[in-house]
Order: sequence, then structure tokens, then C-alpha cells
Amino acid sequence: MPELIVTNFNPNFTGVSATAAGVLRAQAPRYDLALAGEPLPGCPAPITRAAAARASRVPPHGRDVIIWHVRRNTEMRAALWARDVLRLPVRIVFTSAAQRRHSAFPRWLISRMDAVIATTERAAEFVPHVRAVVPHGVDTETFTPAPDRAKAWAATGHPGTRGIATIGRIRAEKGTDRFVEAMVHFLPENPDVTALIVGRAERGDKTFLPGLKARIAAKNLQDRIVFLGEIPPAKLPALMRSLSAVVQLPRYEGYGMAPLEGMASGVPFVATDQGFYRSFSGQGSCGAIVSEDAPQQTAEALSALLNDPARHAKAAQSSRSAAVSHFSVQTEADGIAAVYDQIWNTARA
Repeated sequence: MPELIVTNFNPNFTGVSATAAGVLRAQAPRYDLALAGEPLPGCPAPITRAAAARASRVPPHGRDVIIWHVRRNTEMRAALWARDVLRLPVRIVFTSAAQRRHSAFPRWLISRMDAVIATTERAAEFVPHVRAVVPHGVDTETFTPAPDRAKAWAATGHPGTRGIATIGRIRAEKGTDRFVEAMVHFLPENPDVTALIVGRAERGDKTFLPGLKARIAAKNLQDRIVFLGEIPPAKLPALMRSLSAVVQLPRYEGYGMAPLEGMASGVPFVATDQGFYRSFSGQGSCGAIVSEDAPQQTAEALSALLNDPARHAKAAQSSRSAAVSHFSVQTEADGIAAVYDQIWNTARA
């Protein structure tokens, strides 16, 4: 019987999925665990929700309870059903990254958790039962620097000799329009650079996309700003290490993994002051924080970074070093393990 069940009920690969996958890979050698729901790259084959409940009927040897680690509303509901309706020996851990007040129903669900792990001190202000603040980490063995960035970019098949990218769903909240406006200022002065938009527009954001494309066409940049859509998770590390910069300009971000994945790949970033980006930046050694709705400032920050080879090389090295030293997924797994141990020790007492 597993001692730990990690849930992933969303069939789409999201930022939450990426963080869950990274942690689960780090946890696999430590625990007898099972993934319930949808598959995650590099993780054990998942079991069904019903199988997870069946596996939770009796705790494994040496444990009095089984921990379910959940990250979404649907997953909290399933875990509560197992614990409170089926009366299984389950304890529930929820990871919360949101840096704003949850709506009523999620607040009620979170109030029923046995323990909450917040990813930042700010996120901890909005949820009860916080046992620990544990920042998300990046898999520094999967995301690694390219031995030769120019060759890595050439291998992507995209035009130009250098690439930059924004990564995430195409929507106003993620600032995709801000990225386009920044590129309108930046690309004409940097003809060797190609800008990538990695992500897809969900059904509710479909009307947002044509406006972006029209703006790009009006500036005759349709060959320089490329919409890649959503790419398979297994292909993201190779793309990331080929880039010269990651650009994230959201209006809101709970945490934000793209700059961190870039840092682990030796890729510095430019971003608005959202999520955990300022902490990632290392006071400017790994990334530049720019003002909201400031396309010219963003373009200037990119130019200062990309067009000074010595500065870019130093920032790339600092980015990799910071990811390994302060933001690795192993460090995150250690912080989570301390919360698990508290629960298991309390249950035994």
C-alpha cells in the first residue's frame, strides 16, 4: 500500500502540473507513492481515483495514515470524500500558490485541509492551516544550460540567430499583449532575434488572439513573432536552453515557473513584478524587473541584456547558480517532507 498519493486530475499540462511532476520525480526514491489521475512526464503510471481510494483503506506498515497531496479544487474534493465520507485513514496536504483571496468555495475546501503548504510568504497570508512556506523548485537535472547556445537555437529551426520567448496561456492576465507591444519596440532594432509565444488560447480567450495577430501584422512582424502553441512537456527543456532570454509580463501570477526553468537552463529573464519573480532576480543578477505596461522599458532592458555579451554571460551563469543553490526541486521536496513527517508523527502520537 502507498504511504503517499499525489493527485493530478487536470488532463492539460499546466504550471501546476509542471510543479507537481518535478516534485513527484524528486519524491519517488523517498516514498512508496502513487500518482492518481492523469499522467505526468517522467512519473509513475497513474492509477484511477477509485483505485486511490481502494489503496487508502488500510495504512501501509509503519504508518497510521496515508497522505494525499492535492493542488486543485477537484483534488481537494476527492480527498475530502475519501477522508470524511468513506472514513479512510487519510490526511490531506494542499499546496497553495495564489497571492490573492480565494473565492468562497475554494476557501471552504482549504479550511478542511489537514495542512497547507504556501509557496511564498505572501501566499501564506490568504490561507489557513499553513504548516510551512516552501517555494517551488525546478528540476536542475532536466533543465540544464546548452553547451553551445547558438547551435541549440539553430537546431530549433526558427529564423534568426537568437531567440527569446514568453511562456504560458495566451490571455490578458498572462500579459501576452504586453509581450507583443514590447516586441514591437525591440525587434526592429534587433533583426537577428526571433520572439516565440509558447502556449495556447483557451476557449474563453479565443477573441484575444486575433487582436494580437492583427497588431503583429500591422507592424509586419509576423515572421519575427512566432506562435508555437502548446508544446509537449518533454520538448520544453531543449527549447528553453536554446533561448537567450525569457520574458514574462503578467498582470497577475501566483508563482511563475518559466523564469525559474530558464534560470536552470542558464537563461536570464525580464519580467514584471508578479509571482516570485523579484526573489528569482537576485537583485538584478539573474533577471530584470520592469514596470507594468512599459513596452519601451522592457525593450530597453532586453537590449541592455542581450547586446552586452559579457553581461549576458554573467547573468546566465548567475541564473544557473541561483537555481541550483536556492531553487532546486530537491530543496522543495525537503521542505514538503518536513510537513509530511509532522503529520505522520502526530497521527502516531
